[in-house]
Amino acid sequence: MSPKEAVVHVVDDDESIRRSLSGLLQSVGLGVTTYNSAQEFLAANLPDTPGCLLLDVHLPGLSGLELQTVLVDTDRALPIIFLTGFGDIPTTVSAMKAGAVEFLTKPLHTPTLLEAIRRAIEQDRDARAERKNRGELRRRYDSLTPRERAVMHRIVAGRSSKQIAAEFGTSEATVKEQRAQVMEKMQAPTLVALALTAKHLGL
Repeated sequence: MSPKEAVVHVVDDDESIRRSLSGLLQSVGLGVTTYNSAQEFLAANLPDTPGCLLLDVHLPGLSGLELQTVLVDTDRALPIIFLTGFGDIPTTVSAMKAGAVEFLTKPLHTPTLLEAIRRAIEQDRDARAERKNRGELRRRYDSLTPRERAVMHRIVAGRSSKQIAAEFGTSEATVKEQRAQVMEKMQAPTLVALALTAKHLGL
């Protein structure tokens, strides 16, 4: 895994920890960017590349858990591995419930850390691929006319061309033509594929 393929973002107010983690991760071929606070991370321009966040729980200002909350559902959301000098059960449970990949206590066990990072990066890579796929499906859906969208909704609901024609007060031949347009524009070779596309789009 080269630095261009993945970047680990380390947020810790302890300079020696940042330096140590940076050296370790670079030695195994990972790109690394370090930040001394949550605020510094939020102000940075992040590269558009798979990665993860090594995040200290106890930070001055915005804490690690607070940063986790801020990042949810934003374009900065990355899989998080929490680091702490003294873990406690409630904090761990809170972090994991909010979607953290791992919660590790310092001093860190290198193999455990590297395995957690590997899993986190794979998770981010999968999430990026899913977002890209969903974006492409949304573009296809947006290319449909209002009537074609209405036809698509009824097709995936299981209605026949005859039923749709009766509902719209049009001919079955017209609906079949619109149905063919929907299948072509959505690049769906089968009705099952169209239904899966609708599911991905949350329709």
